[in-house]
Amino acid sequence: MNILVCVKPVPDPDKYSQLVIDPQTKRLVREGVPTVINPTDRNALEAALRLREAFGGRITVLSMAPEFSRDKMVESLAMGADEAFLLSDRVFGGADTYATSYVLAEGIRKVAADAGAEGFDLILAGHESADGATSHVPTQIAEWLRLPHVCAVSEIAWDEAETARLNVTKKTAEGDLLFDIQLPAVLGVLREINKPRLVNAMGIVKARKKPLTVLTCGDLGIDPEKTGLAGSPTQPGALIQPDLSRGGESLGDELEEAAKRIRDIIAKAGV
Repeated sequence: MNILVCVKPVPDPDKYSQLVIDPQTKRLVREGVPTVINPTDRNALEAALRLREAFGGRITVLSMAPEFSRDKMVESLAMGADEAFLLSDRVFGGADTYATSYVLAEGIRKVAADAGAEGFDLILAGHESADGATSHVPTQIAEWLRLPHVCAVSEIAWDEAETARLNVTKKTAEGDLLFDIQLPAVLGVLREINKPRLVNAMGIVKARKKPLTVLTCGDLGIDPEKTGLAGSPTQPGALIQPDLSRGGESLGDELEEAAKRIRDIIAKAGV
């Protein structure tokens, strides 16, 4: 089974205090902020690894990110992927989910074509990213590629004698939905689907010998105006920083008088 996994480097949750927004471009400034692999993307990679263990095949990881994110691609290789592709170009910056999914879909087409294949048997991604949490990208990639797709997948089951179908469980607010899905397809997985394996020393050593390719907008052969800010229908509005300062006053030492003043303050506030 030939599987591609989309991964995204996201800001380390422990370093959110370092995040700032550029007031001119209204983009998140990611440079200098430590990143981690998006948690649900790790679950997607783990799902791919288990499918490879069952059916054999090859796992490719793909990401659209700044070039300083190469270490996260190496981490994906150390976890067990066979090769990695990083789509990195300054024109990709500031993309909304529409432009992001377009570039990823074109990257998938490019990687498959260069490998002499029509496409991948399965494309996996996390259901949502920790920094955006829109849940748009897996579905949008599938629509660009004209493939069937299921999001919010909490379980993947299979018959080892049948390599062209998967049984997937989709979690909804009303209950679980079961799908018998014909491959190729795109799945967006939830964190509860599995527990990702840890990277070990042997995996790190092997990752150094695995191919990692960086592709630019020119390499993909796409119009720069369809990428990044230029290709994003969703544009940020005005940035407003609320005043979070608080005032205070002493209510004195007399409890009855303090209680009366508190009551008056609450009544004045209309609570």
